[in-house]
Amino acid sequence: MSRFYLFLLVLLTSLSVQAREYRHLLSNQSDLTFSYRQMGVPMEGKFSRFTGDIIFNHVDTSTANIRFDVDLSSIDVGYADGNEEILGTQWLNVDTHPTATFQSNKIITLGNDKFETQGQLTIKGTTLAISAPFTMTTGVDAAVFTGSFTLNRLDFGIGEGIWSDIGVVANEIKIN
Repeated sequence: MSRFYLFLLVLLTSLSVQAREYRHLLSNQSDLTFSYRQMGVPMEGKFSRFTGDIIFNHVDTSTANIRFDVDLSSIDVGYADGNEEILGTQWLNVDTHPTATFQSNKIITLGNDKFETQGQLTIKGTTLAISAPFTMTTGVDAAVFTGSFTLNRLDFGIGEGIWSDIGVVANEIKIN
């Protein structure tokens, strides 16, 4: 009979570990990067300031919620002139729209620690529906979420006027 109780204890312990809920984004241990092509040359950049609220239980995603807010003025495209230009009205227009926001409305379990979040992305005053697949790797005290999606910058009015030429800067931006 004692083996049964030991088995039950192990089973209940493993179920509680599997159903762990994650609630905090560790911004200082996280990366938000992007890649694109400029005149056919691969380029990379990053945002250094962003926050997020995450409520995530990988066993039951029905109550999951993900929200990210990105300080667009923290963009780094790799060179000073580019950093100055991209903040202006034809690009991100950070004086009027300082923050980009993603708010999930559904998270789908795909299996094997793979998921897809669906939600609304707002950049430069334009809100569009997006889907982004991601994986989760659990650790002792935290989980690592890794994902990416591609957006078309012109859909959000990023790169207007002379910058709308996708031969100069590609329309597709991959967010990681």
